[in-house]
Amino acid sequence: MFSADRLRDWILLILCNFMWASQFVLVKIVQEQMGPVAATSIPMLLSTLMLYPIVRMQASSRPADRPPRSMWADWFPFLLLGVVGQIPSQLFVTWGMRYSLASNAALLNLTLPIATVLMAYFILGEKMTAVRWISFALAVAGVVECSGVDWKELSLANKGYLIGNILIFLSVLGSAYYNVYSKKVLERYTPLEVLLYSYYFVVVFLVPITLYLEPGVVHEITHYTARTWLGIALLAIFQYWLSMVIFMIVLNRLDATQAGLSNYMIPFFGLVIAAVVLHERLTLPMILGGILVLFSTLLITVYEEHKKKKQLA
Repeated sequence: MFSADRLRDWILLILCNFMWASQFVLVKIVQEQMGPVAATSIPMLLSTLMLYPIVRMQASSRPADRPPRSMWADWFPFLLLGVVGQIPSQLFVTWGMRYSLASNAALLNLTLPIATVLMAYFILGEKMTAVRWISFALAVAGVVECSGVDWKELSLANKGYLIGNILIFLSVLGSAYYNVYSKKVLERYTPLEVLLYSYYFVVVFLVPITLYLEPGVVHEITHYTARTWLGIALLAIFQYWLSMVIFMIVLNRLDATQAGLSNYMIPFFGLVIAAVVLHERLTLPMILGGILVLFSTLLITVYEEHKKKKQLA
């Protein structure tokens, strides 16, 4: 019944979101010895260095009649992806968590697929089908069930948390923008090229900001413990490299709305990882909510594609 290709994409999206969900635990570990800017810029710099030789090898293997496009032919879209997309999405959530509550962050992150849908509508002209609305409703219900939002603790209007809440919300908008606008740039570049070229601008902007705001990082880096270096390595390899490579490849095949809805899996996987690593409690409602979210992403990625092909046949 289901397309094997779409089932594969669904599994890959699950893998991506599992890796992204590990960010909350890993960032908490590395920030024991470094500030939020360095905790973002150092892993991203390492990821850029890992991506470079792969993209070079990919370019050298292209047929002679299809030479690789120069980044400078479209430098402005990559500047937007890096500065408007990646920097807010990766840095502001780390920064914002210092000035807000976990419950506020959990609720604000529920707006990511909504922001993605809206941007996909205005930037790409994507439409919301009946199946997508059903999937969207199931995902929201599942996340509310498993996200662990403490409604008594929730305090979005508290002025003391205003800066943190704004930073977290800007990170959500940055993620949505990157996911959607990448789809447009993927029409002309490979997934790995889009990722690497946008990372160039992230590094160019973030490294000087790191040295200015956290000047002690150069001296402190020699004193990082093995635990901190492990956290940095895992962030670089899984958070900013492997997961993003997989996501960009899948995004090249799916609508931004379809891929964006999968982000509702992040809160559930975050709870699972926290339960394993930090020994936090995982309840039955959380598990059931996670299953509901998984089903909603299966519906929008696998079933919708099957239905579309059946209508065209």
